[in-house]
Amino acid sequence: MFELKRLSMSAIPAALARAERYRLLNEPEEAQSICEDILHVDPSNRDAIVTLILALTDAFPRGAGNAVSRAQEYVAKLGSEYERSYYAGIVAERRARALLDRGGPGRALPAGDWLREAMRAFERAEAVKPVDNDDALLRWNACVRLFQHHPELMVTDEERTAPLMLE
Repeated sequence: MFELKRLSMSAIPAALARAERYRLLNEPEEAQSICEDILHVDPSNRDAIVTLILALTDAFPRGAGNAVSRAQEYVAKLGSEYERSYYAGIVAERRARALLDRGGPGRALPAGDWLREAMRAFERAEAVKPVDNDDALLRWNACVRLFQHHPELMVTDEERTAPLMLE
């Protein structure tokens, strides 16, 4: 079997720029690979962790397998409560959008649940946000607009499974 080659510490800034470029080219797997190489030599590199989280969420529309749980694992490694809450919201919101975009029967219920989870995370982030940082508020509003455009997402599991009361 082949062994992975080790990235040098001095190459990290250029590698991060390349990972971002691959994300912009819609090649999340390439970005993920680069971030994993960076984290192999610098496990606490915040920029690599954030880029990896975003690259994993970029893969959600493709049916990303274990990408949700992997993204959540990396969210837990972020250093501040704000970042953990904010990026947990990003993961949940992007999962909701991927489910919604995929369409088909039964997608609205889990998509709505993921969207509500995102909004709870954005509320937690907003409560501890840095001064002059309204990113969580912007994401919250985007979620509200998604609910407005897709009212079927408002159905909760309790409403769906409640017994019908006939007179």
